[in-house]
Amino acid sequence: MAEYDLVALWEEHCRYEFETRDVDATMATMVDAPYVNHIPTMTGGVGHDQLKRFYKYHFIGNNPPDTTLTPVSRTVGENSLVDEMLFSFTHTSEIDWMLPGIAPTGKKVEVPLIAIVQFHDGKLYNEHIYWDQASVLVQIGLLDPKGLPVAGVEQAAKLKDKSLPSNTLMTGWTKSEGKPI
Repeated sequence: MAEYDLVALWEEHCRYEFETRDVDATMATMVDAPYVNHIPTMTGGVGHDQLKRFYKYHFIGNNPPDTTLTPVSRTVGENSLVDEMLFSFTHTSEIDWMLPGIAPTGKKVEVPLIAIVQFHDGKLYNEHIYWDQASVLVQIGLLDPKGLPVAGVEQAAKLKDKSLPSNTLMTGWTKSEGKPI
């Protein structure tokens, strides 16, 4: 069984998506019939033609110019890779894969994002991408967090700084103060 450098392939794939914004180069890192599923919005594509269409017209080149991915942690298996990242951008253009149908708000967004990537024969086979859509909607002003157990940019801040308080959304947290542990 051949061994492949999954990390290098994934980083090359991301470079083509977010830095060089090259659809053909991105597709060349993938198997003949790949698929991508952005779980919260059910966007992406299945098969070469649908995924290339998605990449060409709705993803690559359509992300705001200040979009960044900041690595937090990575786990690599035999045929898979899981990346935990902070995804940041200013909502200066419609991002129809993350915010379908939502006009630009000009708001800054920073949200934890998880990519679970599977490989086959040295190429990307699929990507399952997760983020908290409620956090994104709070940050662009479309969801009022008052009275809801959701947070906006505080999620990203807590990911970057573990010393920030935990349990702030738990209304009953103070009830356990001073109880035996």
